[in-house]
Amino acid sequence: MKSLNPSFIFIFTLVSSSVGFYLPGLAPVSFCEKNSNGDPGECQTEIQLFVNRLDSVESVLPYEYDAFNFCKDKDERRPSENLGQVLFGERIETSPYKFSFKADKACERVCTISYETTKEDKLKLDFLKRGMELNYQHHWIVDNMPVTWCYLVEDNQKVCNPGFPIGCLVNQEGNPKDACVINADFNRKNTYYVFNHVDITIIYHSEDETTGMGARLVAATLEPKSIKHADDNNPTCEGAPMDIPADSSSSLKVTYTYSVKFKQNNEIKWASRWDYILVSMPHSNIQWFSIMNSLVIVLFLSGMVAMIMLRTLHKDIARYNQLDQEEAQEESGWKQVHGDVFRPPKMGMLLSVFLGQGCQIFIMTFITLFLACLGFLSPANRGALMTCSVVLWVLLGTPAGYVSSRLYKTFGGEKWKTNVLLTALLCPGIVFVDFFLMNLILWVEGSSAAVPFGTLVAVLALWFGISVPLTFLGAYFGFKKPGIEPPVRTNQIPRQIPQQSFFTKPVPGIIMGGILPFGCIFIQLFFILNSIWSHQMYYMFGFLFLVFIILLITCSEATVLLCYFHLCAEDYHWWWRSFLTSGFTAVYLFVYAVHYFYSKLQIIGAASTILYFGYTSIMVLIFFIFTGTIGFFACYWFVNKIYSVLKVD
Repeated sequence: MKSLNPSFIFIFTLVSSSVGFYLPGLAPVSFCEKNSNGDPGECQTEIQLFVNRLDSVESVLPYEYDAFNFCKDKDERRPSENLGQVLFGERIETSPYKFSFKADKACERVCTISYETTKEDKLKLDFLKRGMELNYQHHWIVDNMPVTWCYLVEDNQKVCNPGFPIGCLVNQEGNPKDACVINADFNRKNTYYVFNHVDITIIYHSEDETTGMGARLVAATLEPKSIKHADDNNPTCEGAPMDIPADSSSSLKVTYTYSVKFKQNNEIKWASRWDYILVSMPHSNIQWFSIMNSLVIVLFLSGMVAMIMLRTLHKDIARYNQLDQEEAQEESGWKQVHGDVFRPPKMGMLLSVFLGQGCQIFIMTFITLFLACLGFLSPANRGALMTCSVVLWVLLGTPAGYVSSRLYKTFGGEKWKTNVLLTALLCPGIVFVDFFLMNLILWVEGSSAAVPFGTLVAVLALWFGISVPLTFLGAYFGFKKPGIEPPVRTNQIPRQIPQQSFFTKPVPGIIMGGILPFGCIFIQLFFILNSIWSHQMYYMFGFLFLVFIILLITCSEATVLLCYFHLCAEDYHWWWRSFLTSGFTAVYLFVYAVHYFYSKLQIIGAASTILYFGYTSIMVLIFFIFTGTIGFFACYWFVNKIYSVLKVD
């Protein structure tokens, strides 16, 4: 009998092991009550509530749970976090809130925090007040699900927020801020109200008990309350709100309590347990409007390009090929610059470096969005999106080095060492320096978003230990290949460019070129900025992937269109112009980010403002290189195509 092929055994094992695989890679946990012997069997009985960093829409600075002097877990432990979570500033730890499955509790005391008149306690209380004034939000997690605060807004629409405030403020004029509007008892001027009690409801889906699978948690909601307990040791969870006067200087005690109840709901399945949060988020009809808006722009551009390619260009080529050389000399148009159109550009080194980096960013973005569409990078899989992006970028050094070196050789460059070093270090270096400066501000402010020194060293190790060598490897293969041969010869003497009209001059063309691609993405951009700065969950990766494809098409067509007009005007300086035309979309992105900052956000403080624009600069640089690369290669293909079919003596 023949022995089985080892590769067949490996594939069979891989397929069979994937039968129980759950997207996004997270298996459900079963819970059940203890039996009469106190033995839980194969399922868990204890439910651990985890706490994450606290953040605010009025500040870019997140803080750890412990920074606000809340109740701490005696046996505090932190689950291991991936690279993406650390870079995003997530700091998950266990909390003193612990429940037993199906064991309802009413007004359970957690701890009492005392604020004396000492300087240290005054600083802690002032920090808590500042957090309430800036509307800092708790983020609690049960069974890898956010504990949500659900409430009704206009038109009785239910909104479920994956965070809830630590408290609120009624200002000196008696106007309630933020969450203080939920209770008419919050009415004392210049007073803070701390939410020291939560009513938690845990909803579970229970299968038939005969299957022995236990129950699965499908939702966890809470309602925050402010209660001044008469007896701190035996609270009853009744009484007036827990108020803290803004100018109070006396000692103070805050007792934290909770109630928990369990409800069964077999209509909600474990696989769709996130739906109730996502349904209350911005609806997909706006997304469809965004897609339709983008498609109209694409159809318009495609029509223009098709008209040029099929009618004008086809007629041009036929006419140019039929004319005698003498007659052709009298003609004007894009054929006249055939001897100059492939003349190497100025600063070819920098252009080739940008294009190499652009290819790296393009492949990284495409694979990341594709995996996100499959569900691998869903909100449940915390930090996966950032981890995936960083790892892919590190591993894609080879195509960056190859493209950069091959194009640089095509441009006739000889300083190949400088080219490779710039490809490996220039753009990543700018991003890292910006990120490091932002991190210094976070360190000074004591924010949890400050990336630990060890993680920075690990990122540098990934960059210099993997990405840089891979870039050198790609450059080695790129320089071994011959330069890309143009379809026509380049004249020794450059042709004089005729006087250009206003619209065929470089700057107006570049400014116009970025408008249409930006028009395709600005609605989607609003939701992305909301997810970053307003702490809303982003999950519509299918829409994002579609917009990404539309952006590629729009950048390509807009650049090709303008490139054709410039060549017809006998301006053959298309190399840099094609890159800058679509790359100018990033300038519109920056302008929109400035508009978003002043019109949508309530961010206050110099540190938060610097952080916002510092991180936005990184986004704009990456987007500039990405869109510029798309426009350049579309134009490069177009120019090669049209001049390759010309009969030139």
